[in-house]
Amino acid sequence: MAVPIFRASVPKSHPLIHSLFSTSFTDETLKKRRMLVSCAPSATKPVREELSFCVGTHLIPHPSKVEKGGEDAFFVSTYNGGVIAVADGVSGWAEQKVDPSLFPKELMAYASSFVEDVEQVNDNPQVLIGKAHAATSSIGSATVIVAMLERNGILKIANVGDCGLRVIREGKVYFSTSPQEHYFDCPFQLSSQAFGQTYRDAVVSSVELVEGDTIVMGSDGLFDNVFDHEIVSNLTGYKDVAEAAKALANLASNHSLDAKFDSPYIIEARARGFEAPFWKKILGMKLTGGKPDDITVVVGQVVSL
Repeated sequence: MAVPIFRASVPKSHPLIHSLFSTSFTDETLKKRRMLVSCAPSATKPVREELSFCVGTHLIPHPSKVEKGGEDAFFVSTYNGGVIAVADGVSGWAEQKVDPSLFPKELMAYASSFVEDVEQVNDNPQVLIGKAHAATSSIGSATVIVAMLERNGILKIANVGDCGLRVIREGKVYFSTSPQEHYFDCPFQLSSQAFGQTYRDAVVSSVELVEGDTIVMGSDGLFDNVFDHEIVSNLTGYKDVAEAAKALANLASNHSLDAKFDSPYIIEARARGFEAPFWKKILGMKLTGGKPDDITVVVGQVVSL
């Protein structure tokens, strides 16, 4: 039976609760904290310099969903120069007695299985999202981002909603994706319902990478709690991508539980007109705090083959 949803997208609760689900791997990966490191190998000796990813991930579920494992999904592939993707399940579906983890889990599983389909996907992340979405039968919705690296260094990106990606070069944010939303805390999202967004609504972009660039991809649990300048500064000193991903995830987790932290999420909320509870206002206090959430972090180091 279809779930009665009366809006084009399911709004997130305040504070939003998403969660993390490592998919496209075995069930043994469903831990409280999980980590994957993957480096794309060189199959043949290149005629010229070609580029690839060395990738590390770290996941920290929302404190209230640790036992469940969360509601987000991701996959990492060594295909071509490397493929990374994150899907963020929308927790509002729980109000309809639907498990929010099922849709993003299935979406990423299909994306992982279709990534090497040269005839239909042809190294196009937007098409990959569309093909995976069409195959997904679970009820629910999710935001999603996919990035595919060609051996010539071109990173092709497609995203629907508020999962994000940063390219860090020489200690600065060189490139950044932008979130899509209907209104505050209600992002664009792929859905099982016919009136949701589709792959055609994705923001498509590309950026030419060079050896030494660092890619940071994550769900909004990262970017709502950590400023870009913190991402850059915390990457300094980490040569191991898994340790870098872990450090960023831990920073986001600490900020998310800090009631006094002026997080990116709360600053945006105040800018949109949200205010502190009345008892805080009469004490002269403003709306502050991190946003408790699931946190998915993917860090990719660009290396030559």
